[in-house]
Amino acid sequence: MNNPGKSAAEVMGILRKAADALRSSPHRAGSVFRLPNSGRVLVTGDLHDNPDHLSRIVKLACLESAGNHLILHEIIHSEHLVNRVDLSHRMLLRVAALIVSYPNQVCLLLANHELAQMTGKGVSKGGGDSVALFNDGLAFAYGDGWTQVAEAIKALIRALPLAARSDAGLLCAHSLPGPRPGFDPAVLDRDLTDEDYRWRTDVGVAGSAYLMVWGRGYSAEQVETLASRWGVKLFCLGHEHVANGIEARGSRVVVLNSDHEFATALPIDLAGVPTAEEAVMSAIRLRSVPSESIEP
Repeated sequence: MNNPGKSAAEVMGILRKAADALRSSPHRAGSVFRLPNSGRVLVTGDLHDNPDHLSRIVKLACLESAGNHLILHEIIHSEHLVNRVDLSHRMLLRVAALIVSYPNQVCLLLANHELAQMTGKGVSKGGGDSVALFNDGLAFAYGDGWTQVAEAIKALIRALPLAARSDAGLLCAHSLPGPRPGFDPAVLDRDLTDEDYRWRTDVGVAGSAYLMVWGRGYSAEQVETLASRWGVKLFCLGHEHVANGIEARGSRVVVLNSDHEFATALPIDLAGVPTAEEAVMSAIRLRSVPSESIEP
């Protein structure tokens, strides 16, 4: 899955095409990617620069069939550095190329690490400031052109939807807002603004997109309130470590990981929505899927 030799200009071209595809997709409505009422969607969890698992996911998604869809999120920021820098932009580029190739089938959702990279807010995977290490990786790969590539990446992140949802009651997002006040449930019905992305440390106020992708500790009552407001039967989320790859949190929530040894992906028939328990039983271990090389 290596993609050597692409210039900064070529990389920026792919990133811009992916951003345009996400914004102009007929599936886009407000800050949501609308899934159809038929076909299949493959839902994934955090990936954090695991190219082998991305390869297996794409094989499993069978995107050659127009009725199949793929939901991805949390692509960047790796624990595994190369020459003391983070080169996870390479995997983001592969996902951008997938979006360009399958613009109405592949959806990359906004997640907290991508938001941190866009805004410059520090975040860590344990090896230092992931934002700074990511920028160091861009400089390592593209020399003096790295700042232009960084701006194209920010433009792609700004184009990412906050959720993917179906009329049947499926909603996929990186997380749900926790108990901190100020979240606007109508955020899914409109385009995101600068205020939605913002975390103002001076006054302790956060925007709705920030609250959603960084959300932890959401209660059963909050889940039920949002499910009623948004017409959701099942939430598919990430943002948390799940040792077994997938876990039900009550009757309406499943949380997935797609980055570690027991990583999973979840196929869902878009004609209906499973219960959380049924979803857990339907999950596929990524290590059971043969890997294959992908050249975007």
